[in-house]
Amino acid sequence: MIIKKAEFLQSNTKIDKLPPPKFPEYAFIGRSNVGKSSLINMLVNKKGLAKTSSTPGKTITINHFIVNDAWYLVDLPGYGFAKRSKKDRELWKTMLQHYLLKRANLVYVFVLIDSRIAPQKNDLEFINWLGESGLPFVLIFTKSDKLGRATVDKNVAAYKKQLLTTWEELPQIIITSSISRLGSDEVLSLIDTENQLFESRNTEI
Repeated sequence: MIIKKAEFLQSNTKIDKLPPPKFPEYAFIGRSNVGKSSLINMLVNKKGLAKTSSTPGKTITINHFIVNDAWYLVDLPGYGFAKRSKKDRELWKTMLQHYLLKRANLVYVFVLIDSRIAPQKNDLEFINWLGESGLPFVLIFTKSDKLGRATVDKNVAAYKKQLLTTWEELPQIIITSSISRLGSDEVLSLIDTENQLFESRNTEI
């Protein structure tokens, strides 16, 4: 897929005020400071499109971008930030669940995981919740350029081992680097395939 155009569309906290669900939509989510903004900017080849908050973990808005005038990329607020208040955490959880469960055009949730660290409880809990809710998702391991490939593979293997304690089959996994663009083609190819399927289904209707 060639990215010809990527633009910020809106930030919102109200599900009923999100853009019309006429295009396929892909949501990106992960722990605070997982490298989400860098990955999004790398995928659309537009530096600075997704901006990092000056107070990580505090922003609780759903940020929509439109790519090639054909699909939505959604930047969801990060989770797991220690300084977030209990009230903020509850607001985030309510808004997130409402969005993920009700958004009709949501095709995939891309769950970002820092490839440098061991499996985290809140990552695993969120992944299991997605599975229990029947929501399709892909695991995206970020920051692989910070480590040697052998270490990255070891850390990914640890995640797989942990997931297999509750999952019969592992979800799709893509290893990425916003520096070397590793994984970019794989993510965009997946989106391209799903876009065609989305268009085909809508045409039939």
